[in-house]
Amino acid sequence: MKLGKRLQQINAMISHGYEHIWDTCCDHGLLGAALLKRNAAPNIHFVDIVPELIAELEVKLHKFCEKLAPTGSATTWHTQCLDSAALRLDLYSGKHLVIIAGIGGDLTQQIITSILQNHSAIEIDFLICPVHHEYSLRQQLIQMNCSLINETLVKENQRIYEILFVSTSKHAASKPIHPVGSLLWQAKCEDAIAIRQQYLKTRIQHYQRQTRNNAAAKKALAAYQSVLF
Repeated sequence: MKLGKRLQQINAMISHGYEHIWDTCCDHGLLGAALLKRNAAPNIHFVDIVPELIAELEVKLHKFCEKLAPTGSATTWHTQCLDSAALRLDLYSGKHLVIIAGIGGDLTQQIITSILQNHSAIEIDFLICPVHHEYSLRQQLIQMNCSLINETLVKENQRIYEILFVSTSKHAASKPIHPVGSLLWQAKCEDAIAIRQQYLKTRIQHYQRQTRNNAAAKKALAAYQSVLF
């Protein structure tokens, strides 16, 4: 099945260099399958808490194994049925990328907090595409001293998503994470600029509705209102 624009963008942002890529909350495994097909890493892990989804995914992976990861391929797939917050990265050596996409920003925060608490000695990269609560998620990442590798916006089915690529390590090209984004607003083509203008408008309108007796919302509103193109 063809990837939607959101998963296509996430896939495009992932370069080689990881030993393990974890497609958490993987649902039907479309992103992980695309990573497997292009040998993005030696180990692609499909993780979901729903047993039926993992069982169905295992059947599909076995069925299409030769097509996705043919004999002699440098990539191996693994499935795990568990809460993504309970990942055991420490059982595997090498560089890790954890993908968290398609779930709420509040749940994303819980998963990241748990993973980092359980793996304080391991450098981890996260590729995140939350649904809602982007501002509070950014606040948490800043508090946890994560750094920014890249970020962008993508529009799919009339909805605009933030994609954040962050790390617990300080990459040579990494930057501080901004509360409302920095690279996020940079664009050259007219369509990309229009998406950013539309997204900024929705963020400002959202926090304007929340500001009554809400200091955090007022702070977020001021930050979004300060964005310049």
